[in-house]
Amino acid sequence: MKLWGSRMKAAVDSSLEELNASLPIDIRLFNEDIDGSVAWTHGLVRAGILSVEEAGQLEECLEKVRLEFVEGSFLASPSDEDIHTAVERRLTDLCGELGGRLHTGRSRNDQVATDFRLWIMRGCDALDRKLKDLQRAVLASAETALHAPMPGYTHQQRAQPITWGHWVLSYFWPLQRDRERLKRTRESAGVLPLGSGALAGVAFEVDRQALADELGFQDVSANSIDGVKDRDFAVEFLLASALIGVHMSQLAEQLITFATSEFGFVEINDRYATGSSLMPQKRNPDSLELARGKTGRLIGGLVGLLSTLKGLPSAYDKDLQEDKQPVIEAFDILNLLLPVMTGVISTLSLRTDRMLEALSPEMFATDLADYLVRKGTPFRKAHDLTGKAVRRAEELGVPLHALGDAELRRISQDFEDDVGQVFDARTALSRRASPGGTAPEALERQLELAKTHLD
Repeated sequence: MKLWGSRMKAAVDSSLEELNASLPIDIRLFNEDIDGSVAWTHGLVRAGILSVEEAGQLEECLEKVRLEFVEGSFLASPSDEDIHTAVERRLTDLCGELGGRLHTGRSRNDQVATDFRLWIMRGCDALDRKLKDLQRAVLASAETALHAPMPGYTHQQRAQPITWGHWVLSYFWPLQRDRERLKRTRESAGVLPLGSGALAGVAFEVDRQALADELGFQDVSANSIDGVKDRDFAVEFLLASALIGVHMSQLAEQLITFATSEFGFVEINDRYATGSSLMPQKRNPDSLELARGKTGRLIGGLVGLLSTLKGLPSAYDKDLQEDKQPVIEAFDILNLLLPVMTGVISTLSLRTDRMLEALSPEMFATDLADYLVRKGTPFRKAHDLTGKAVRRAEELGVPLHALGDAELRRISQDFEDDVGQVFDARTALSRRASPGGTAPEALERQLELAKTHLD
């Protein structure tokens, strides 16, 4: 018997029955549904609808239902459209007619919105812990080779000298923004819709703030129509998830490149690599390639939900049944992906000798221009003169640092005998001492700042 079946003259067609069912997806919300129902029994006691004894019986039965879900012994019925129907049906099995009193003043519209918000709040907490683990791995890797020189890249071309610590810490800060974004998402989800009814509120004196306090919400929805319709928090969760995926994909892409034989800067541990069924020599970075691939699914989930929401008129519409699948899938992807990325970083072998060997003289061209600036040359002119020096070295087929004093002086008389110091990597790194730079003291400050954020 459907919760709404008495109004209908005919049974629902089997094809619609199958299309309409959401239990295979929203069964993941069983804990939240039962937590919300327990809180609602207390609210009905405060409203004078249930006695303390009746509420106690309902709560006992609800905990039995929860245990069945936890142990995997819960048996779904063909009439179970969703998790709310399933829990109420089983509650009535255990408690008899008393089970039917729990739904007093409550709609599945405000019930599902409450469950979903609570699930996302807890999901944000779980992902935050895993992001923090990844940040710890990044910090540990940075400390291992904080000052080890390596090439920095823009446009996939060698640009300027940096260090391994500087490079790997550049992924700490996106992760920090991801955590802050999840925190804001949690706050956005922390508005209680329970007590909004189907769309017009509740006709009983239910203390909504007490419900919010019991369930861990920070506030209650100000408008009952908006309370059952709002899915901004789900979009924000998907946006936060997609950006986490983008950051993982960017990190993966660079590590894949660094792990190639052509670079050889890092070696991925065998625990996070696979082989080839045909080529015995292969070590494939599948862990990192999957990070790139899964990110497309995370972005697709965000776009999909936005497309669903854009045409909704007012209050609750059945389209909103499509809100949970992309969110749950995004959580599941990140719940698996983040520990893998943490493992990759934690077990990464660094080849600092290969990094140092990859530094080439043309990467010091900016330092050469800065040298002229220190001699009094305006930067735009210094840039032009250095460009001419680079071109002349290419014409002669020699590295920039081997161009020779005579050739350099033909370009500018400001090139003096001390110009050779420009091409020392550690000197070049140490000059950039501003916050966020590559100088040893700047890197130490950045490392300590990162630790402060983590703690």
